Amino acid sequence: MAKILVEDQEDNTRVPFLRGILIRSLQDAGLPFDSAYDLATEIRHELDDASLITTDALRQRVLKQLKTRSGQDVITRYEKQKKTFAIQIEQRDGQLNQFSRLEYQQCLETVGLSSEEAMDVVTTVYKHLVDRRIEIMTSRRLGELTYRYLRQSNELGPAVAHRWLVWRDFVNSGRPLIFLIGGTAGCGKSTIATTLANRLDIVRTQSTDMLREVMRIMMPRELMPVLHTSSFTAWSALPGIPESGAEVSDTLLVNGYRSQADLLAVAIEAVIQRALRERVSLILEGVHIHPAVLEKLVKNNDAIVMPVMLGVLKRKQLQRRIRGRGTAAPQRRGDRYLQHFDEIWRLQSYLLSEADQANIPIVINTERDKVFREIMRITIETLAKDFDNTPQAVFA
Repeated sequence: MAKILVEDQEDNTRVPFLRGILIRSLQDAGLPFDSAYDLATEIRHELDDASLITTDALRQRVLKQLKTRSGQDVITRYEKQKKTFAIQIEQRDGQLNQFSRLEYQQCLETVGLSSEEAMDVVTTVYKHLVDRRIEIMTSRRLGELTYRYLRQSNELGPAVAHRWLVWRDFVNSGRPLIFLIGGTAGCGKSTIATTLANRLDIVRTQSTDMLREVMRIMMPRELMPVLHTSSFTAWSALPGIPESGAEVSDTLLVNGYRSQADLLAVAIEAVIQRALRERVSLILEGVHIHPAVLEKLVKNNDAIVMPVMLGVLKRKQLQRRIRGRGTAAPQRRGDRYLQHFDEIWRLQSYLLSEADQANIPIVINTERDKVFREIMRITIETLAKDFDNTPQAVFA
């Protein structure tokens, strides 16, 4: 297929005809993807015999097709796209960033919207900006526009709009957010921590397993044997362990775990305190996140510390997770974990009970996106406790 050039007569430039660019332009005008793809493909076939076409001639061909298959609102929006149109968002520091519908959608999902709900809001707000040919908008004004739409929406309403206000207030405050994600082996701590980091743009993450590895190098097995075992087999390094083959009591299992967790508490506290001093957000995950860790933290009115305990309440589901991660990452030795599954299951019961007594939120891990929304719901509820419930205070 010969290359077709599109000539812009205003600045005497020629660029290749790109069907993907035309599809995006048609989508921006309000055409669904399938319809935009079919129309762009038909235009491409019409141009098979041409080697050069002007931008005006190309637009006339597109408009001719639109008039036979689309409503007047789509045609009007396409006609307004006479020049390259890009929307830029002016940040609080004066920097201009191009408006990203994907980033905007992810921001909406942060306050508990599903992907479909967030996409609908993005489409509506983007249409508002395009129809009015708004090329530069402040982040404050975009926040106000979003709040107004959410509040007036029949499907979403004031409750969602309030969550948006609370979250935007926190983001604008610059306060650090410290997530402490606990849970037993296989419950999905690493996956959820990665999801939170990606969605919230948190660059500093740490696992207690990594801290344990560092400490193992510093403290040899002969000096600190409890440190050189897994959390669910730490009991085996304690004095007075039962004879081989005997069932491990819950008391011994918990004592082994607590002995290891207490050793790691100093390193965990150091990581958290450094994040607090530097006022940066942090995600710390691991089985060693125990309620006792929170008691040792120096109170910091500036930071938001969010402990969360993950759990999987079905034995077979937890077994499948452990078996699956052993397949995806052989170095994690899924078979060894399955051999000690009873200890892992009983350790989870202990961690969940401790979290419940300490009023730490418990989130059941059934599906990643649902867990993310639940954690963010809990986080925003915490932020809302000292929130000034006025849009003016947020967008000032």
